[in-house]
Amino acid sequence: MNSRPIRVLLVEDDPDWRRGLAAYVNAQPDMEIAGETDEPGAALALAAEAAPDVILLDIMLADRPDGLRLAGELAAASQARIVMLTSMEDRAFVAEAFRAGAVNYLVKSDFAAIPGAIRQAAADRSAIDAAAARLMLEEFRRLKRLEREYETDKFKRLLTPAEIQLLAMIHEGYSQTQIAEKSFLSLRTVKNHVGNILRKLGGKSSKDAAQKAKDHDLF
Repeated sequence: MNSRPIRVLLVEDDPDWRRGLAAYVNAQPDMEIAGETDEPGAALALAAEAAPDVILLDIMLADRPDGLRLAGELAAASQARIVMLTSMEDRAFVAEAFRAGAVNYLVKSDFAAIPGAIRQAAADRSAIDAAAARLMLEEFRRLKRLEREYETDKFKRLLTPAEIQLLAMIHEGYSQTQIAEKSFLSLRTVKNHVGNILRKLGGKSSKDAAQKAKDHDLF
């Protein structure tokens, strides 16, 4: 007894490409097109009505990346696995697609890979191909670098040069008394500086604040 075919919902705004893709999917012995639309607004209702196993979703709808927003809505409202389609490899779009809940991201020119991606998605296996994984990793690294640069810049704005120098000395192991002596400051002034730093950075101790400053390359 044969199992039922994989039901595929196609969301694509290019009528010629949608027609060709629908024919290609229907020609596969183990899958069928359960519905198709070019309207983001109709996709949610159609997904509920057709109960697809897999949704092929174009990132660009009406010349806008509306597929990314729609992917998140479909992932939240449907049990279907989402495979994103695009005409170009854009690392930002790759990252957004997976954050939105897609299980794969395919460039349309790789037409022959689509049936295999549908089968993998329907089998609940992650189908991230090497190119998509590479782009996703590059985007993750880029975002982490930007996050670090933002945090470093924030620390620099929060702290005065004198406070950064004080933290450097704390990191080197100097006590507050030693810092006062080396900086020709009163111990009370040093303690006030430390108190201000802790209020700005939210650290538990001066050593913790000094480590944060070091981690963000302030000295």
